[in-house]
Amino acid sequence: MRLLVAALDAELVAFPAQIDGFDRLVTGPGKLPAAVGLTRVLAARSYTEIVVVGTAGAVDPAVEADVHEIGAVLQHDVSDLDGVVGQHVSLPARIALADEGHTIATGDIFVDDADAVVRINALGAALVDMESYAYAYVAGEFGVPLRIIKAVSDRAQDGASQLWDEVVATCSAALWSRFRADYAL
Repeated sequence: MRLLVAALDAELVAFPAQIDGFDRLVTGPGKLPAAVGLTRVLAARSYTEIVVVGTAGAVDPAVEADVHEIGAVLQHDVSDLDGVVGQHVSLPARIALADEGHTIATGDIFVDDADAVVRINALGAALVDMESYAYAYVAGEFGVPLRIIKAVSDRAQDGASQLWDEVVATCSAALWSRFRADYAL
């Protein structure tokens, strides 16, 4: 059995309620709800794979508004004791997920600011969200393979939060199309 994970119900609006071979989990937005929600489920049941779907802001202007595979995760809202942004005091700075794919930066803010986009992109990230790092860390702790697929919802610039509300259903449809193709559904 596999586990399909999203942060918000809106990101799964195009998905059927039941998918053969998959359980479903909606954690809520942010790193702590993502970590707690996924930990609870993995503590109770074993899965062969976790598949995370959701939306992300593009912080690299070369990234197209499409569905993208995530190859690595990092955090943009932490710093170590020396003040190095992106370096946590005790967690890995970067978690690799796949040989190919974009790097996504996770933080507990909805990024809609041009200056923040520049800072986050400088960390080596192409996309930004609020949960991926937490999912990757928890999946790694439980030894469960993790795949993250993200649809670009916005450019993480001014007005991105209003744009997200308008495009999340379209992103969900694109994610469902990719998911269906990848899992032969």
